[in-house]
Amino acid sequence: MAARADAIAPTRDTPYRRPELLQHFQSVRALSLALAADLSDADSSAQSMPDASPAKWHLAHTSWFFETFILRDHVPAYQLFDERWPFLFNSYYEAEGARMARPSRGLLSRPSLDQVRGYRLHVEAAIAAAWDQLPEAALSLIELGCHHEQQHQELLVTDILHLFAQNPLAPVVWPPEQRRPSVAPDPLRWIAGREGKTEVGHGGKGFAFDNEGPRHPVWLAPHALADRLVTNGEWRAFVEDGGYATASLWLSDGWAWVRENGIEAPAYWRRDADGQWNERFGLDGQGSMDLAAPVRHVSYYEADAFAQWAGARLPTEAEWESAAQGLDSTQGNFLDTPRAVRPLPVTPGEGLRQMFGDVWQWTRSAYLPYPGFRAASGAVGEYNGKFMSGQFVLRGGSCATPRGHSRASYRNFFYPHQRWQFTGVRLAKDL
Repeated sequence: MAARADAIAPTRDTPYRRPELLQHFQSVRALSLALAADLSDADSSAQSMPDASPAKWHLAHTSWFFETFILRDHVPAYQLFDERWPFLFNSYYEAEGARMARPSRGLLSRPSLDQVRGYRLHVEAAIAAAWDQLPEAALSLIELGCHHEQQHQELLVTDILHLFAQNPLAPVVWPPEQRRPSVAPDPLRWIAGREGKTEVGHGGKGFAFDNEGPRHPVWLAPHALADRLVTNGEWRAFVEDGGYATASLWLSDGWAWVRENGIEAPAYWRRDADGQWNERFGLDGQGSMDLAAPVRHVSYYEADAFAQWAGARLPTEAEWESAAQGLDSTQGNFLDTPRAVRPLPVTPGEGLRQMFGDVWQWTRSAYLPYPGFRAASGAVGEYNGKFMSGQFVLRGGSCATPRGHSRASYRNFFYPHQRWQFTGVRLAKDL
């Protein structure tokens, strides 16, 4: 998601319903502020690694998006809040000119968090004042901007987690919720997938990023998907069996990554006083590991090695999407309000479970354009096509994804070594 798409929405068959879109805009903006409400100015300014950004930057960048592409471009005589700030808060838009280098965002001790909050309020008030006069093109961009901000809400949460994980005090972002009783999941079962010719990709009404289409036919060989996600307990068995020390399980690049970085377990796993992998760090601080919950914060390299160890493989994105079509993408463990964000233990059930929410699921598919893909014109078309190199597709959303943001055709993507997001594993196999 650090490289995730700011892409144009598809053309609508009907005009936007202005009151509903305004309400959605306001609720999305409110959630961003709520996520950062308990952070100090220092918390919101620090940058723990080049892949992450300060919370304050996320709050300002999403406001810059609305100010630039709505107010500047569609509201006559609008004056920028501060003419110096586009340089600070542009992300990757080459068409928008020079910008601060991403690894340097943590140097922005100023503007302060309160000044950024004031910027947000200014932008929201200006959009509300112009709302009834905005053209349809601007409303399309507002819908896009809301989805863009929801992407940054997830990044804000996971970047805070990475930042606080570097602090020896193991600070708590949000108090933990009462734990649900954890029951060991049923043994993994295999659900046969569709075979032969089928279609994938977004082709219906409603919002989608441009990389989700066009809808197109694919051919699926006989295969099956695991009915649930891989758990911490299953992953710990992999660790204890020497999975991270067995070169034959790993891709060549993955094995080099393990050795160069001293990787022994998923990110945020921690040893207890006896040296055992029994604890983990989360937004609710350090605590005991729930062995029945989905494993999270694993890279593509780790996911592929685990699948090899388990005698299986990762699904293709077409296999995953064909299985998810027709399922309710709002049902799952998603981000609804600020809380202790963590995957929940799998509950008993039949058929495919945990397809949406909890953790993003790695696929073995390279992130490439679909047949007939064309990037949108202008600055908002930059983010998808130019990142279609060297990354792998993930599906399903996570516990840090706002509810309603995901769908069966949604294509997230990361580099194979990245694991600071809530990334996990669903196995597949050939039949």
